[in-house]
Amino acid sequence: MIDPEKRSGTTASDTASVGVMLENTLHDIGIPACPSILTQIKCEMDKDEPDLRQLDRIICSDVGLSAGLIAISNSPYFGNRRRVRSVKEALQILGLGVAGRAVAGIALRNLFPVTPQLERFWHASATVARLSGWLAQNIESSREVRSEDAYTFGLFRNCGMPVLMKRYGHAYDEVLQRADEEKVLSFVKVEESKFPTNHASVGALLSRNWWLPEEITLAIRHHHDHNMITLVADFHSGSEAVGLIAIAQLAEHLLQYHQPGSSHNFEWAKMGPVALGALGITPESVQDIYAPSKAIASATE
Repeated sequence: MIDPEKRSGTTASDTASVGVMLENTLHDIGIPACPSILTQIKCEMDKDEPDLRQLDRIICSDVGLSAGLIAISNSPYFGNRRRVRSVKEALQILGLGVAGRAVAGIALRNLFPVTPQLERFWHASATVARLSGWLAQNIESSREVRSEDAYTFGLFRNCGMPVLMKRYGHAYDEVLQRADEEKVLSFVKVEESKFPTNHASVGALLSRNWWLPEEITLAIRHHHDHNMITLVADFHSGSEAVGLIAIAQLAEHLLQYHQPGSSHNFEWAKMGPVALGALGITPESVQDIYAPSKAIASATE
């Protein structure tokens, strides 16, 4: 059998060099380091017996994180009958895994300036996260995907975008508009026509640096990959990354259905059929999801 690397004229060392060059390029773009407070939270959560009181103290030391976590725990997605009023209650109700990832999402948001464009972006990400977690709980064929992973992926799926917005400014805004209007080329190909990378690559590196699970990092890296259809069989045999991508595609479609002014692109036309195939549901059955998903899509963060 012919070695594909020899056939293409590349060697393993060439591939490794390209990987190093790409990672250096991504670091040059300005991937934010994991905040020290998240390091403290992770160290405590990784213990055999995490101390809720210590976690409460760490999170409460940052007013923005504590307020954000309480707000998230009061979302209809989590179905709490009584209103959460403290970080300790939020940790108990959400569980440490979900709470830790929610705090990471809030910390990421707090690293960037408050602008109307970014506020719309964070709102859309939070809504896709809630819808993704809800879908993972309610679509029978997605039982291989944990709802907390679907929620986290929804939060971080496009986390490379604000990094590129900060690095390239108005030039990236223009490319975003072109990518949203593109009906054939993938979103990341439009980005790569102007810049040396794309938001999926940047987001995957951020995810890795912030210690998110490997399946989520993999899904972030490939969530605009039109070859996802080749991974459908892997999803049904337990590949969570493909399920995460498919669920989030459907969640974004529901967001656009319920909030047509929030975002507009042609990703559902390009990726929707593949996503539904991966989930094993028909386009007709999506009609049955619209009504029950409305409350989740309409909730405030």
